[in-house]
Parts: sequence; C-alpha cells; structure tokens
Amino acid sequence: MAASGRHVLAIQDTSEINFRTTSERQRGLGEIGKGGRARGVLLHAMLALDAHTGACLGLAGGQIWTRKGRVKVAHQKRRSADKESHRWIATAEQGKQTLAAASVVTMVGDRESDIFAVWARVPEENVHLITRSMHDRRLADGSFLYETAASFPVCGTRTIALPERDHKRTARSAKLSLRFGAVELACPRNTAEQGLPGSVPLTLIEVSEQDPPRGVEPVDWRLLTTHPVTDAKAAWQIVDWYKMRWAIEQFWRLLKLQGLRLEDSQIQTAERLIKLTAIAAKAAVTTFQLLQARNGREQEPASLAFADHEIVLLDKLNVQTEGATALQKNPHPKASLAWAAWIIARLGGWDGYPSSKPPGPITFKHGLDQFHTMARAWRLANVCIP
Repeated sequence: MAASGRHVLAIQDTSEINFRTTSERQRGLGEIGKGGRARGVLLHAMLALDAHTGACLGLAGGQIWTRKGRVKVAHQKRRSADKESHRWIATAEQGKQTLAAASVVTMVGDRESDIFAVWARVPEENVHLITRSMHDRRLADGSFLYETAASFPVCGTRTIALPERDHKRTARSAKLSLRFGAVELACPRNTAEQGLPGSVPLTLIEVSEQDPPRGVEPVDWRLLTTHPVTDAKAAWQIVDWYKMRWAIEQFWRLLKLQGLRLEDSQIQTAERLIKLTAIAAKAAVTTFQLLQARNGREQEPASLAFADHEIVLLDKLNVQTEGATALQKNPHPKASLAWAAWIIARLGGWDGYPSSKPPGPITFKHGLDQFHTMARAWRLANVCIP
C-alpha cells in the first residue's frame, strides 16, 4: 500500500459543487451556499500526503451528498451522528482503515473541524490531529483558550512565504512570532452528545504576523494538536504540517476550475451528478499527482496512480511517444510516477522538450482522457474469448 511505513498527513476539507440550475430545473439537487439559493452537492474529501515530501498518495476517504431539506431541530440539541459535521468523525474512521499500514497518521483540518467530539474520539496512539481553532473555548480550569495563549512567552520568529490564494491574497513574505503551551479543553456544557470525557489535553500553538502590509489581513493562526510539543522546533513542525493543508485547496481548483470544470456538467439528475463527482475526484487526484511528479524530484512509483495493467500500456506508449533525439527521450526512471507523467503529458499535446513550458492541468487532463480511452481498448483487445 502507498501509505505503508510512512507518516501520512490526512487532510480533510469540504467543498460545495455548484451545479447551475433554474427554479424549473433543479435536477433533484439540494440547497448549498448562503441563503440557499444555489443548488448542488457537497464533497468532503480526505487527501493523503507524505508528511516528509508532500507527495500526494491519493484519497483516503470521503463523503458526497446533496441536502434533502432543512433540519428544524436546533444544532445543539442534536447528537453528532445527526449533524452534517459528523463527517469529520466518519471520514476520520474511514481514513484510519485506509491508512492502517502507515507508521503515523496526522489528520489536518481547518476551523470547521474544531469540534470537541472529534478531539475526544478520533485520536489514537498513532493517530494525531492538527486543527485550526475556531472557538475561544472554556478550559478545564475555568479560564479561556485565547487569554491563556496570550500568557505564553514568545519563543521564536520565522519568515515564511505565503502563496497567492484565490485572488484574495497576493503572494508575500510574512514574519511570524511563535508561542505554545499545554491546554485542557473542557467538554461543552450544552452538548447533547453522550459519553464524552470531561476534558481533553492538547497543545496550543499560536503564530502571529509581525508588521503586516497596510490593508492586509495579518496571519494569525491558533493551532491545536494532540502531538507532543516540548520545544520551538517541534512547534514549528506542527506549523509546517498545517501549511501543507494548502494541497487540498489545489485539489479543489483542479476539480472545479483547472481542467475538469466539474460544475459545468449538464447531467440531468442528482444521482448521476453524485456519481460524476466521485469519478471527477479520482481524476483530480491523479492530475495533482502528475503535476507534482513532472519535475522528477520525488521518485514515487507509477503504481501510486496507475494499476499494473495500465503501467504495461504506459511502457508501450512510451516507445511511441519518444522522439528520435536524446532531447525527445523520457528522462525519468521506468515505472516511476515522473516517467508516467511525461508520457501522459505527451498524449495531452506537450512537445516533450526540456526547454518547453512544463505541462499544466489541462494538458494532463487531455492526456488522461486519451490514455483511458486507449486503456479500455487495450483491455478489450486482450480479453481471451473462449
């Protein structure tokens, strides 16, 4: 298995897939978005990455659904299993099974996953959590999380590169200060959930941007984790792992905007759109893996994204896609993911020259479309008919 023996970051997130509808043609889709005017499905995905290299290992779990109507029972009066937010626990349990061969699994989530039941039920000996804090929670000693964080001493600074984000933030460097300390979250008093412990011990890590540019929202992360943190080096490691959560944002872009354009589908029913979303999620992950592999820096095997029979076909296609000169030869080790990426890019229209612009998402999409058509024909041609 791809996860065997690795430390895996299992990154969870939810995205709304907005399929265009009219009041007369809602296609059985439920409400999404603020105000409930848009219609679509929701995809909650768990993306597995190698914690050391950032290599995408694939999808480790997830759920796809469309809302059937509005829930009238107040949120705080429902048990976890009766809430949409239960997906954070359910998908974590899926991930534990999928990633059972990993040496360590660290599940990473944004603010929406800051749920006491998650902290209480998901962690195990080799399963940890890193989550960005959403609430100024009450602690077991009666104090509150954020005032406690403010009392921790600053123990280091670091300058990091922040990538551009959805045209809402331009790329820039940010100087961050770091503080951390032990906290113990108290169980919410108004929860309807049964069997939760009275408190859970965690570590809080706070990074704050010093002197941000005028008019720019400063970086201010409060990260909670079950990992032991005893010094600044360990705290910065938690920050670095949380920064790798950006990979799932790339996954969403590939699924909805860069190449696949899932939301443009005109399929007629919600049932089929849910199935299409599952197929597109797998294609988006494969595209992401090929994009990562195209430079050949990480020698992941082609089996990360392709089945054995597909690798046999790739080997035959490599002979056809290579040119006569040394510059037109596949430069990567046979059966590596970089080797496969080079072949798929050639099928997608890339010229293969090292001096050319690297292949992008659309090129890989076209190449994968071509490859899967060939793979189906290849399997039919090799079926033994008695």
